[in-house]
Amino acid sequence: MSKGDFVEVLVDAGSGSAREYVIEATRAGRSVEVRSSRTTVEVRELTRTGGVIRTARFIAPRVLAVVEHPKDDRKAA
Repeated sequence: MSKGDFVEVLVDAGSGSAREYVIEATRAGRSVEVRSSRTTVEVRELTRTGGVIRTARFIAPRVLAVVEHPKDDRKAA
């Protein structure tokens, strides 16, 4: 994923409600990476060289959905 791409994470906030978090690649050369394990889901914004700009960690059993939205590079016809 590259600049303009973003990831939405929907998390169970308890009491029947959910919270939505959006992590976006904000500048040129940045990318968004999603890692998941049995216990956590981690979304990171990275530089070209792999340096971490910011990280969002969620408890996996609370995560309802992770949706990756790639930037649409196709030109409108």
